[in-house]
Amino acid sequence: MNIKEKDSQYIAHTYGRFPLELTHGKGSRFWDDTGKEYIDMGSGIAVNLLGACNEGWVKAVTDQLNTLQHTSNLYFTAPQVQLAEALCKRTGMKKVFFANSGAEANECAIKVARKYAAEKKGKDCYKIITLINSFHGRTVTTLAATGQETFHQDFLPLTEGFLYAPANDLEAVKKLVEEEKVAAIMAEPVQGEGGVLPLSKEFCKGLQRIADEEDILLIMDEVQTGNGRTGKLYGYMNFDLHPDLVTTAKGLGGGLPIGVCMMGERAENVLTPGTHGSTFGGNPVCAAGAVYILSQINEELLTEVQKKSEYLFKKFQDAPGIKSVSGMGLMIGLETDRSAGEVVDRCRERGVLVLKAKEKVRLLPPLNIPMELLEKAAEVILEAVR
Repeated sequence: MNIKEKDSQYIAHTYGRFPLELTHGKGSRFWDDTGKEYIDMGSGIAVNLLGACNEGWVKAVTDQLNTLQHTSNLYFTAPQVQLAEALCKRTGMKKVFFANSGAEANECAIKVARKYAAEKKGKDCYKIITLINSFHGRTVTTLAATGQETFHQDFLPLTEGFLYAPANDLEAVKKLVEEEKVAAIMAEPVQGEGGVLPLSKEFCKGLQRIADEEDILLIMDEVQTGNGRTGKLYGYMNFDLHPDLVTTAKGLGGGLPIGVCMMGERAENVLTPGTHGSTFGGNPVCAAGAVYILSQINEELLTEVQKKSEYLFKKFQDAPGIKSVSGMGLMIGLETDRSAGEVVDRCRERGVLVLKAKEKVRLLPPLNIPMELLEKAAEVILEAVR
């Protein structure tokens, strides 16, 4: 049997895989088992932030792998502390908790918010407002936090205590705060899985006011939007917010699993020994890779992201076959005349790998993709949508 047949026999059928076996990659390009070359416009769903096999990242990971691959969180390790310090200094947050994925980072934020509210306002204050069309993970609790019923139906009953408001509807959020005992408000700066839809600045500032006035924690889910993806280090920085909890994952690891829950002043001392933990969270190898990734997200790279974003928005706006363009930075959604699935297939046949988000074509290229490859990919996409 070949790889695809063995995959079908031995791996759970949880993914609608494309008919493509990737064998290796370098930078913003991949190759399949036939030797065909592809331009990567998905970066492993916003993970390969600096592309495939970035030399600096590989060296950081390999050096650590040859030094100490793992120890439990009962001991101190330098890469973990270096990463925590860098994150706090660059965001103004006070403490971090390391996990292994975005869903785990969000679970941590939910636990912190509920413990904070229970201690301040009583154990009956535990509800968390999230937004309709949001996506926060696939565990039973983060599915409950996700404001899309389609993800709920097969796994009921889910964790209770989540309330849903329409995105950009501040009055709906205010009404829930007035009527319910709310511990936190949780939102993505750009709803990724929900269709690459940015929140409005006015709405975000309104959430901040509510959180401050009512002593409700504001959680920003930056699993997909974080680490330079929107043109700022974290997406909330586009809205001048000061969240109490920020979660991130994906691109920070550069290809290895990592999740982070960052805690601001109100939340920094909520977790105490024994209240939360992780065997692999902050693994030295993953942390060493993330330290390198974060060191590369500098003003030069962020300016580059903004310029590339402007190029793509101009290229696709009002182009034949494209109804609308949404997103922020290098996180872009295209509403197309053809079905998104058909466009994804047509791009792949032409040597460009793109993704879907609901009924949109989704673009999440490596942040450092060379301009010549970005331009070539854009032309292929324009051809595929017509």
